[in-house]
Amino acid sequence: MKNFINKINSEWVLRISLAAMYAYSGLDLMRHPKSWYWAIRPLPNFVQKIINSFGIDLFLQIQGIVELTFAIILILWFLPKIFSMIVAVLITIEMALILILVGVDGITFRDIGLLGASLSLYIIIYKNRL
Repeated sequence: MKNFINKINSEWVLRISLAAMYAYSGLDLMRHPKSWYWAIRPLPNFVQKIINSFGIDLFLQIQGIVELTFAIILILWFLPKIFSMIVAVLITIEMALILILVGVDGITFRDIGLLGASLSLYIIIYKNRL
């Protein structure tokens, strides 16, 4: 068991798990945007105006495309690592903004976990580039 654990690359554990989560939510956002209306909670006016300018369905579908793009970049091993670093930073920023703008609610635990995972991925890739 120890040899198996030693062979596991923590960067890839994070990349695969984040990619799986973003692929799932991205596809579902694109296919069933109305199922995600719950995620559009009262937000600051400037954010609400941006969402309203697109319409909720289109905004959620665009979010789905972005999330699916994140998943694809994270899973494609042959891309330069800078792409995964950028995605990790974007996910970190996204989760931090959700925590700041939405606050604590029933799914805050998930957002904190994603924030930690994406920040960890960034740190691992950054350290391996040195």
